[in-house]
Amino acid sequence: MRIDLISKEYPPAIYGGAGVHVAELVKVLRKDIEVQVRCFGAERNENDTTAYEHPESFAGVNAALQTMITDLAMVEDIAGADLVHSHTWYANFTGQVASKMHKIPHLITAHSLEPLRPWKEEQLGGGYRISSWLERSAYEDATKIIAVSHGMRADILRAYPQIDPAKVVVVHNGIDLAAFQSAKNDEVVRGLGIDPDQRSVVFVGRITQQKGLPYLLKAAKELPADVQLVLCAGAPDTKEIQEQVTALVEELTKTRSNVIWIERHLSRSELIAVLSSATVFACPSIYEPLGIVNLEAMACHIPVVATATGGIPEVVEDGKTGILVPIEQMLDGSGKPLDEVKFVSDFADALNRMLEHPDIDGFGQRGRARVEEHFSWDQIARDTIGVYRDAIASFA
Repeated sequence: MRIDLISKEYPPAIYGGAGVHVAELVKVLRKDIEVQVRCFGAERNENDTTAYEHPESFAGVNAALQTMITDLAMVEDIAGADLVHSHTWYANFTGQVASKMHKIPHLITAHSLEPLRPWKEEQLGGGYRISSWLERSAYEDATKIIAVSHGMRADILRAYPQIDPAKVVVVHNGIDLAAFQSAKNDEVVRGLGIDPDQRSVVFVGRITQQKGLPYLLKAAKELPADVQLVLCAGAPDTKEIQEQVTALVEELTKTRSNVIWIERHLSRSELIAVLSSATVFACPSIYEPLGIVNLEAMACHIPVVATATGGIPEVVEDGKTGILVPIEQMLDGSGKPLDEVKFVSDFADALNRMLEHPDIDGFGQRGRARVEEHFSWDQIARDTIGVYRDAIASFA
């Protein structure tokens, strides 16, 4: 069996959860089957991996058009594959066209949905309308779709009601259990400006509407004075949200001296050190198909306080591995809380309850156990290969 796996992100160019998923999945799949990776950007020094850059003549055009031309450059090379597997809308067009060109099944793994990220129109303009059109067309045409959570599956069927529910299956995201485990490193943490001897609430994520960082910054006003707020946050989607976050951080630092904002991308070892030193991990997302960051924190024995939305409740067990904060959300696709003041207050209360919980260490231990039991990449690879076989059989 030969699978051609298509992704915009691939090491070393990874900036989000989809890229992490692809990198880890490929490693375990290659133990059992042939996988040809086709990704965007500069040439990679890795066997069975080919990178594609858009032509220089497209350098000044909308990024969505650059994506389409890069996608098309891959299609001929997919000849001979048994199945094409695409990740995110950036790669879905490749999969759809290659499926028709070479008469092979197209499998999509859904990491997010364009209709549930309407704020992207502010960032991409007409490019967002193109990405939405490409995604809808590919999803409706795909042989099979993998959702990374049951919450994500429900979102897919709600966003695209024309899709046959039978072709949408759930295979959770996973985590590298050997890499992500508690490994305290006071020297590294101090080098990042964090005091390892003081309690801390840690956030990790891009500065984007869906990650909900502004709500955490407002909730942080209610944290005990000794608790550090550590923000591993960069890569803003828009100038506007960068300015909003900057203003909220500046306001918070007027009353708190222990806000640490790390804007650069951390290496894996640095991230593990930060997580391992944390007291509580905070995930205030308003849209999260699963949330790999929560798995990473739990793997490092850190309890999680997170929004009860999307796939997060399938990861974080309320009252056992963390606290889920309820949210009533707008139904316009934005996911914003109907009552922001209540959501912020509830999030602050949950953080404070966890910080003072007498069994806080037990939450961390149960989190690690849950990750080991349900979210190993070996199991996910086996499940994914099963979906490949079903897709090939149903396509034939």
